[in-house]
Amino acid sequence: MSARTLPRLLPRLPAQLRVPRPLTAPRTALPPPRRPARSPAVAQRRSLHAASARLFASPSESAFDPTQHERESDEVDVCIVGGGPAGLSAAIRLKQLATQAGNDEFRVLLLEKAGELGDHIVSGNVLEPGALTELLPDWHAEDNPNRFEHATPAGKDRMRFLTKNYAVPLPAPPQMHNAGNYIVSLNQLTKWLGERAEEAGVEIYPGFAASEVLYDSEGCVKGVATNDLGLGRDGKPKDTFERGMEFHARVTLLGEGCHGSLTKQVIRKYDLRRDSQHQTYGLGIKEIWEIQPEKFNKGSITHTMGYPLPSDTYGGGWMYHFGENLVSVGLVVGLDYSNPWLAPYGEFQKMKHHPIYASVLEGGKCISYGARTLNEGGFQSIPKVAFPGGALIGDSAGFLNVPKIKGTHTAMRSGMLAAEAAYSALTDAQPGAVFLYDYEDNLRSSSIWKELKEVRNMRPSFHTPLGLYGGVLYSGLTAFVLRGKEPWTFKHGKPDYAATKTADQCPKIEYPKPDGKLSFDILTSVSRTGTNHEEDQPVHLQVKDWDKHAAMEWPKYKGVENRFCPAGVYEYVEDDTKELGVRFQINAQNCVHCKTCDIKDPSQDINWSTPQGGEGPKYIMT
Repeated sequence: MSARTLPRLLPRLPAQLRVPRPLTAPRTALPPPRRPARSPAVAQRRSLHAASARLFASPSESAFDPTQHERESDEVDVCIVGGGPAGLSAAIRLKQLATQAGNDEFRVLLLEKAGELGDHIVSGNVLEPGALTELLPDWHAEDNPNRFEHATPAGKDRMRFLTKNYAVPLPAPPQMHNAGNYIVSLNQLTKWLGERAEEAGVEIYPGFAASEVLYDSEGCVKGVATNDLGLGRDGKPKDTFERGMEFHARVTLLGEGCHGSLTKQVIRKYDLRRDSQHQTYGLGIKEIWEIQPEKFNKGSITHTMGYPLPSDTYGGGWMYHFGENLVSVGLVVGLDYSNPWLAPYGEFQKMKHHPIYASVLEGGKCISYGARTLNEGGFQSIPKVAFPGGALIGDSAGFLNVPKIKGTHTAMRSGMLAAEAAYSALTDAQPGAVFLYDYEDNLRSSSIWKELKEVRNMRPSFHTPLGLYGGVLYSGLTAFVLRGKEPWTFKHGKPDYAATKTADQCPKIEYPKPDGKLSFDILTSVSRTGTNHEEDQPVHLQVKDWDKHAAMEWPKYKGVENRFCPAGVYEYVEDDTKELGVRFQINAQNCVHCKTCDIKDPSQDINWSTPQGGEGPKYIMT
């Protein structure tokens, strides 16, 4: 948060609080899962929020309705929701354009639900640097004192098909060649981009969770509101209650990442998927390891397919050597898998015991863990991106190139395209709602559209009766021969939640007990995320009736929620007082905001919503 912003927004803020809050805070010991304590960063954020929102010291606890209390508001030119690569790129580009035009009063405000920028970011990540170089040409220049210093040049690529004990070499498709790319921690890159955005004059508010889209009388988006703080688990106000804030803007850009909560609302309201197919998703699970120096091969990139996943399940693993003796290792599992006994977390733990991974990780130390869903629908699933008063950018729209296993460059470029369209529309000064026609048009003539169209049939080709092997064969054909010029476009299968079969239709999968060296129990992994939620707040994983949910799900799927969640949030606990003999339980304080539950739950009875701002994981190096 910049010092020049605070007096404008908080005219009565005590002088001792008018200090810019750094984008990164000193790391402290990670809290244990399911018993988090309030962190200093969250406490500081709440102090700032308390000064910026109307505080009701003694609200009535009977029939309390927060909507009856007025919210403080602020008005800006552009409001951006989400401090990831797309949102930050849009913000920087907007301020660049305003500066070039001599418009120093042009206000760009960015809201980020994490306590600090980057805290909720998870990615592989091998970065294709074209968009970043276009935005900030000196980002890696030796003579730039503020250069990004944590980029490892990509080295040798290798692609392997795994059986239980062997690794069979495969030719890597052209899309996966990484010459000229860099291995980075997207967590670190996002923090660095945030610093560049503040330097450009962007007003950044980490710890402010946008939870509501605001509309004007004509049904156009006019901004967003942050959620109320200080509500107890029962929905009643505590002494710390604070009403949320409204941020009004002529243009609102949603860059929430995959399956954003506000994005879902806007897509439904304006029927943005009317001309596209449904989105399909994968769950990425990742660890960072510090390995023995003699095993480190700087810049080495390995991708794998096959084991441990069944042949009817799409996905693959990776291992990248970066930094100094660091390895990024992870697994992506397509969430259209059918067997409810499958646990992506369990598959990942098995994968690390394969010789190709174990030979590198043995003797090392796991230092970080993270999980996040990603869009896999590609070209077919791109919705209309503009709506009255705003637009979708980055993974909110779904610009991940699945065969490339890259989406950062497309996210950044989409943010820049939206920024250029927004600035042009706003400087035209036409009355009424702003509609970013130029963004829709320019997107279709951009490199984003071209590269996603070229690979559009690779992911859905795995839905053929030949499954994994048919998909591999077709992907090879289109990568090396057809190159996307085929006149047909495959459709995706069922939505991910509808692809789940009942437990009695599928073989049960038993996962080996973790050894504590290469594989770990799920709560140990959660402890490495730094996840922190105050327990006495409304559960942000919204299920209207827990008993009704159990009655719908348990007889058919035997606890699928516990298995698809990579953070131990959902449990079925033995309970003789219940007719089913089990009780459904949500440990919301464990949530790492991956949003798998909202996507994969067969009954679509779980709605992921934003918890209090600043809470959730505090990822390191992810």
